[in-house]
Amino acid sequence: MPGNNENKVRKRVKQEENAGELRVSGDQQTKDESSPAVTAESLTGVGKWGNLVASPSSFVFTLNINALIAVLTFVSFVTRFWRLEEPRGVVFDETHFGLFTSFYLKGMFFFDVHPPLGKLLIASVGYLAGFQGDFSFEKIGQEYPCEVPIWHLRFLPALCGSLLTPLTFYILEGMGFSQWTAAVGAFLVVCDNSLLTQSRFILLDTILLCFILLSFLALLRFRQVQDKPFSIQWWIWLTCLGVFLSCTISVKYSGLFTSVVILGVITADYWTMVGDRGVSNSHLFKEMLARAVLLIIVPVVLYLSFFYIHLTVLYRSGPHDGRMSSAFQASLEGGLAKVTQGQPKNIAYGSQITLRHTHSTVCWLHSHPHLYPLRYSERRGSSIQQQVTCYTFKDVNNWWIVKDPEEEGFATENPQRPVKDGDIIQLIHGTSGRRLNSHDVGAPMSPQYMEVSCYIDYNISFPAQDLWRVEIVNKDVQGNLWKAIHSHIRLIHVNTSQAMKLTGQQLPDWGFYQHEVATDRVMNQDSNIWNVEENKHSSDKEDDFWDDTKELSFFSKFWELQLKMLEANRNLLEDHKYQSDPMGWPFMERGIAYWMKTTTNAQIHLLGNVITWWSANLGIVVYLVVMVIYIIRHQRACNDLTKGLLLSVVSSPAFWLFG
Repeated sequence: MPGNNENKVRKRVKQEENAGELRVSGDQQTKDESSPAVTAESLTGVGKWGNLVASPSSFVFTLNINALIAVLTFVSFVTRFWRLEEPRGVVFDETHFGLFTSFYLKGMFFFDVHPPLGKLLIASVGYLAGFQGDFSFEKIGQEYPCEVPIWHLRFLPALCGSLLTPLTFYILEGMGFSQWTAAVGAFLVVCDNSLLTQSRFILLDTILLCFILLSFLALLRFRQVQDKPFSIQWWIWLTCLGVFLSCTISVKYSGLFTSVVILGVITADYWTMVGDRGVSNSHLFKEMLARAVLLIIVPVVLYLSFFYIHLTVLYRSGPHDGRMSSAFQASLEGGLAKVTQGQPKNIAYGSQITLRHTHSTVCWLHSHPHLYPLRYSERRGSSIQQQVTCYTFKDVNNWWIVKDPEEEGFATENPQRPVKDGDIIQLIHGTSGRRLNSHDVGAPMSPQYMEVSCYIDYNISFPAQDLWRVEIVNKDVQGNLWKAIHSHIRLIHVNTSQAMKLTGQQLPDWGFYQHEVATDRVMNQDSNIWNVEENKHSSDKEDDFWDDTKELSFFSKFWELQLKMLEANRNLLEDHKYQSDPMGWPFMERGIAYWMKTTTNAQIHLLGNVITWWSANLGIVVYLVVMVIYIIRHQRACNDLTKGLLLSVVSSPAFWLFG
């Protein structure tokens, strides 16, 4: 009997070798020849990763390796990793992402328009490689010193770029294409110059693409096991889909489009299930709950977790603090926190303060001895009063003194009398001694608003209108006392009942290109919200001073950072020298110069594979023409394809086009 069993094993090995399979086997003593095989399905859904055959007579493990994808994956890894450390100079956006890696390793806060996951992963590799973040990444072409582990810093993008090849193969095969067709698709990925270039440097693009393809693969695998709801495979692939979707969005916000397409497919599948009367209400509820938890709640939690790690690591003041609010800056170690430490927390009559615009443009209320011109360019007259602007730098002319209109002087009182919500105040400019004023004169650049100035008495019938009411916008949280840093206020001009705002316009050369300040009758807008950043006055109470141990909550910092990132992304719509027209992308009208060495004229350009890109363009045109013909023939009852097949042929390419 053992001899018969060995003959069967040899026969099976020979058959599998003829099929191009690799087999590892070992014999053991047996008593039974007919033990069943334990198998695990491969990602292709066609072959098997391995068969484990256990019987009293033998132990056999079969490992299936697809030679096509093995070779393509090997070539992909070789082309991405071969001499990865070259060139040993800063290439294109390594000036940004390499510098961000340095900031992570130093714990210094920085601002970027992209979510943190991709940068965190690169920084983690740099940390494991012993990088201290001591390189500046100042300009393209700057040479890397020997102590910078550039191979390791470029490792993760190269790894993700290499994995695009097998992922493409398994996705195409999972969509029902033959292995040869899937291999052609994977081969085109290997040979694409643009993907190869982006894979070899400290960039986020291949990391994003890797998570996108992983999301599509998880979607296909999940749809293949939808007929086995709540099975182990069903849970695994649905969970993987939620995780990969979250990672996609957390690398770049452009991944949101992929997420919308995939969630649309999942929703459509569920809607089809709703129309099946054979599915019970309880089953529908369980399906909906599982999908909501794993595809919405889990991705949101992961997204927040990545930002939590990001903000926890970046605990120190950095070069981009100025983009954030005063409260955010004060929560960082060093920087503004050093200034606010020990300063009074309440604004009192007699306080010397700086007023910062809270939202959008970072600037401080400012005045200087220069006057508004007699007439503006459109021949409209002005008040010829002292200019009041919003200045984007800290300056001695940003200081103001809070005065009680009922008092003659403005010396600091003792004990302090704090300013409360609804109080009427005057603001005296610190260096000129003139009062903040407004009147019925059109603002220089925005005549629909009223001018703000510092009042000069010309001994004419032009009385001062220098009273302002303090309105604390967030008094429900911060209370009725006007506090430095955290109280967001509006200054309401008493005579006109208009709020002082930043108009968004810049003054011409006579205003030194500083930002225009005016008053507007519309109250509910972010442009008229200000906060005190620095506050000086004497106090004899310890509890009147700033408690530097208080920090913003994670959600406060996260929400502010999120809004700033979205605002910065909107501003990216402005022209820049590397921009290109989307209509020119398919035809590769222009490339992007990534790097050049002046001594040898060696260059790196981002440019796609001409054959691949142009043949893809032709394929899209041919596909659209053929589909239109098929649809017209189907409408005329010429059923060349079944309705289901026609829908599949139409929807699958559309899915990839928009995904």
